[in-house]
Amino acid sequence: MSEQIRPRRSALYMPASNERALEKAKSLAVDAVIIDLEDSVAPDEKVEARRKASAAVSTGGYGNREVLIRVNGLGTQWSEEDFSAVATSGADAVCVPKVQSTDDVAAIRTALVQEDAPADLAIWAMIETPLGILNAGAIGAAAKSEKNPITVLLMGTNDLAKETRAIVTPDRMSMIVWLSHCVVAARAYGLDILDGVYNNFRDSEGLETECRHGRHLGMDGKTLIHPGQVEICNQVFSPPADEVEEARMIIAAFEMDENKGKGVINLKGKMVELLHRDMALRTIAIADAIERSAQ
Repeated sequence: MSEQIRPRRSALYMPASNERALEKAKSLAVDAVIIDLEDSVAPDEKVEARRKASAAVSTGGYGNREVLIRVNGLGTQWSEEDFSAVATSGADAVCVPKVQSTDDVAAIRTALVQEDAPADLAIWAMIETPLGILNAGAIGAAAKSEKNPITVLLMGTNDLAKETRAIVTPDRMSMIVWLSHCVVAARAYGLDILDGVYNNFRDSEGLETECRHGRHLGMDGKTLIHPGQVEICNQVFSPPADEVEEARMIIAAFEMDENKGKGVINLKGKMVELLHRDMALRTIAIADAIERSAQ
């Protein structure tokens, strides 16, 4: 496949004010570390937390993990300095909360350009307000850019529940339409999308259920709030061994001389189309990327 494939099964928020947590993240089997300057940092700790976040990223030691800094929202008293810090930190991406429109996307890119941020510093856009849901397609359409592209949509389900007054039950029935809408928006424009956090970090069974729910909806992974959630999340969002084996069989079958150029083949009594081959190629790419990231 031509696009770069990265496993994004698990993305763990870590408070920038907690240096021990930032150090611990270097040893966790997590795909992405989101160093947080927003919700988990008290107002009087914001400045020092920003310094610690920049120091942690620039020092490195996170291996193959993607490393991000989540800034405070556009228009807050901290956002300008946050963008300045991210621009020179060496982070892989900036995570921006409450992205609601293409105007917000433009404002983010302007802030990064003003701070001379590298062109390949990506944007992870959080969709966590009613306007963000309504404009998810437009935000996705604005993702591609030579400078600071959006590569991932993140669902902020806690804020969505607050803003909509929805009652969230274990089946997440009240959010299914919103989550699915954003999955479609992400896929329409070639983006990855991660599910929101599961708040009860001691409830392993509930976490696994919600991970599976997200995977069934088409999510690539899930954002997390506790290191103890990483293993379950990685397991659920990794292609199962039998799925990988079947994918290899499909690819091999289409490569056989007698099947070259065909759009549909018979594989062990099942009709298999080129679209299944394409799905198999992505499954293998993800499995291989997971294996590389573990090395």
